[in-house]
Amino acid sequence: MTIRVVIVDDQGMVRTGFGVLLNAQPDIEVVGEAVNGEEGVRRVAELRPDVVLMDVRMPVMDGLEATRRLLDGALDGAVDGAVDGAPKILMLTTFDLDDYVYAALRAGASGFLLKDASATELAEAVRVVAAGDALLSPSITRRLIAEFSRLGGPRAPSRKRLDELTERETEVLALVARGLSNGEIAGRLVVAEQTVKTHFGRILMKLGLRDRPQAIVYAYEVGLVRPGD
Repeated sequence: MTIRVVIVDDQGMVRTGFGVLLNAQPDIEVVGEAVNGEEGVRRVAELRPDVVLMDVRMPVMDGLEATRRLLDGALDGAVDGAVDGAPKILMLTTFDLDDYVYAALRAGASGFLLKDASATELAEAVRVVAAGDALLSPSITRRLIAEFSRLGGPRAPSRKRLDELTERETEVLALVARGLSNGEIAGRLVVAEQTVKTHFGRILMKLGLRDRPQAIVYAYEVGLVRPGD
């Protein structure tokens, strides 16, 4: 299947360059562009892409607000608020990510990509998030943990939904939140990697979460894990 992509960025050269690189891939097609977040929300509603490359800083409406609106289904005719109907959002930035990691993941972004990424990195990033995985490197996870440390304490009032998880699922969620990959978790728990994937899929379903970044944010917000654990 072809992965359909919309590029939302106020820099024409970025849109053109990324479009050329992605359209050269046999399994990826750029179906639309937008110059700011407001236009991006409209274009995504019209085109229903699989992946949105979303710039962080843009005039009129920035990428963080556009991401919130797309994934919450806040505008009439926008992407359905249901998890399965929403596109995957890959945030684009030329800036240091410290100021954006928490806010972007909280909004529901599936990962980050620097604008100087190579053609191979760009295409692979699109494939990763289209497949439902998160593009969340260990360095990004460390920054996220540092942000929770700065904010201090749980950010959500209730752990009630955690009661729906089994003991093993809770354990897996805690390890995911500490930045371990599925393979590392499998080694820690002495189980098959596919077993970890199955557990994690059930965690997302029970908690109503989209993906790995959102699961990490949730685990810290409810205090399941804390910086320094």
